[in-house]
Amino acid sequence: MLQLLKAYKIQLLLVLSLLAFYAAFAYDLERSDFIKLITLYAGLFFISFKLIQLLKIDFKTLMVLAILVRLVFLVAIPNLSQDFYRFLWDGRLMAQGLSPYLLTPDAWVLTGNLPVAQANELLNGMGSLSRQHYSNYPPVNQFFFALAGFFAGKSIFGGVVVLRLCIIAADLGVLWLGRKLLKVLKLPQHQIFWYVLNPFIVIELTGNLHFEGIMLFFLLAALYLLHSGKWFFSAVLLALSISVKLLPLMMLPLLFQFLIRPTEHSSESQHFCHYLKNNFAQSLWRLSRYYVVVLLVFALSFLPFLNSALLEHFTATIALWFQKFEFNASIYYLVRWVGFQVKGYNIIATSGKILPLVVIGILALLGFLRKNDTTPRLFGVLLLGSTAYFMLSTTVHPWYIATPLLLSVFTRFRFAMVWSFVVMLSYSAYKPEGVEENLWLVALEYLILTGFMIWEFAQKRKNKLV
Repeated sequence: MLQLLKAYKIQLLLVLSLLAFYAAFAYDLERSDFIKLITLYAGLFFISFKLIQLLKIDFKTLMVLAILVRLVFLVAIPNLSQDFYRFLWDGRLMAQGLSPYLLTPDAWVLTGNLPVAQANELLNGMGSLSRQHYSNYPPVNQFFFALAGFFAGKSIFGGVVVLRLCIIAADLGVLWLGRKLLKVLKLPQHQIFWYVLNPFIVIELTGNLHFEGIMLFFLLAALYLLHSGKWFFSAVLLALSISVKLLPLMMLPLLFQFLIRPTEHSSESQHFCHYLKNNFAQSLWRLSRYYVVVLLVFALSFLPFLNSALLEHFTATIALWFQKFEFNASIYYLVRWVGFQVKGYNIIATSGKILPLVVIGILALLGFLRKNDTTPRLFGVLLLGSTAYFMLSTTVHPWYIATPLLLSVFTRFRFAMVWSFVVMLSYSAYKPEGVEENLWLVALEYLILTGFMIWEFAQKRKNKLV
């Protein structure tokens, strides 16, 4: 035993340091204390990737470590996000048989009948911005909120634990599926820990209770099944992913070539356009059946909430993200600056409508023009598409970057890992007196990111890997 400890003393010291840093992050950190936050995070980032480097051939040890660091957060109340209060509010409405889409929390206050336990604590916790808007969380996401409502409907602490266990289970599912997919693609299996042990994922998903992890579990399962040729179940799982978070909707055009690619019995040397021309009817059938199942299952997920106001309330809330809210943006902030110079005021109402159209155009070009008829190429296109989406978004909260980070694990690109570090600079905006972004730090974040991206693309092109 003593010899074993001596042999692994560096690894053991790093593990103990990692757990101590996570404990400090979970239980002894205020969001407004940016210096402490970024220092702890930098330490966690270094230690985590050092351990992956040292233990990459010991998959079981890394898996146990991934579970341990999540258990550190098990009984912690999220300290970097207040969104969970709204999750619990919606879940408790569901547990009472009430739709979370019909009334805003403020509207419930005006009725004089607050239908959930600890209503005042939840209302104060979620903040005025969330209180005045309808819920924008799709039905499958609401299902997980409802679990917290059913099992811990009178305890905020209990609700947090229920939500956290769901997210941890999804992360373990990503670990399991990711390893299988990496093995199939003949990539190093330890690469899945670039996502699972990344402190960004541990903190933002397990710690702060963001549901990107559950969305990504369904997405990864859908891509794995698509790779395996099980298109129907893949479509169902992709629909479930969309019904957790809407983001995978934008991936549908990126699946175009993969869905209608030549079969294994076709000539691989045949050019894609020639194949499409010669097999149009067959290709159209493959494409349409997949999209129809995805959209139908997604639409059916709204069935329990169906009423005349649902579509109006849900779409109006989604539109706010493009035309009202702005945070940690990159290209949009440049557009906004130009707007101030030319118009003299914030042009988000206009640019918020135009930028999504630009994203759609980019996604269409990537889907139709960039070769992505194999699984590795598909992951590369999905990574580029999601990156383009966030680079053109008006709002980029840190936890959004979980999507490009996971996709990058199955590619040769590493810029998403850099992004998962520098995105934490956005927390400099949170101060005791309110939210005020430091645009110099926002600029630094995106300068580092774009600089690394340019370098990486140049290297890949030089080696003919792009």
